Amino acid sequence: MNQASASVDEFSAKGISEPAMIEARSTAVLVVDMENDFCVEGGAMVLPGYEKLVGPQLAVIDAARAAGAPVVFITDAHRPGVHRDREFLKRARHCIEGTWGSRVVDALKARPDDHYVIKRRYSGFFGTDLDMTLKDLEVDSVVVMGVVTNICVRSTVHDAFFLGYRVFVPEDCVAAPSAREQTSSLFDIATSFGWVSDSAEVARAYAGQGPIRNRFEFA
Repeated sequence: MNQASASVDEFSAKGISEPAMIEARSTAVLVVDMENDFCVEGGAMVLPGYEKLVGPQLAVIDAARAAGAPVVFITDAHRPGVHRDREFLKRARHCIEGTWGSRVVDALKARPDDHYVIKRRYSGFFGTDLDMTLKDLEVDSVVVMGVVTNICVRSTVHDAFFLGYRVFVPEDCVAAPSAREQTSSLFDIATSFGWVSDSAEVARAYAGQGPIRNRFEFA
């Protein structure tokens, strides 16, 4: 059944997107790049306004933990002294391994019993053991949130989809450098890669209180 609104273009309107129920214990939360260098004043490459993400992200994390679902923090951590780090060909140096900049922001209250995956490319799956970790956890669906929407979040969403995971993105838990990138990325995710919802609906789904409905229009 096609859930797209009438305003969606003719090509995208051919998508299929039924509301999705989730099985909480097999649906992991993936927190992408919520690190000091990207979020906190004094960081190497800060996206202003990360504070607005913290409340919605904590709501999803708390709901996942209450339901017994795994929470995975995916962190950028580049090795010092590497001469051809591909990200540094396009972006300023950031998140050097072992530094303050590569740590998860304190506001998210990461715990020792959470899971941690280090990446050195945009996608949380590329060259990491994230896929193996999720399979060991018997996970088949992921909720992806973090920064930035159009680069590392989107790359992780793409690879999750390619690897066979169902993908959910709460729009109030991700941020991009501008409204244009945010809207475009969320639209593409909603029409081609997964479900775009919000933190409240995802939290309710973890509690078994309803499905996640896909959105196609974004402010």
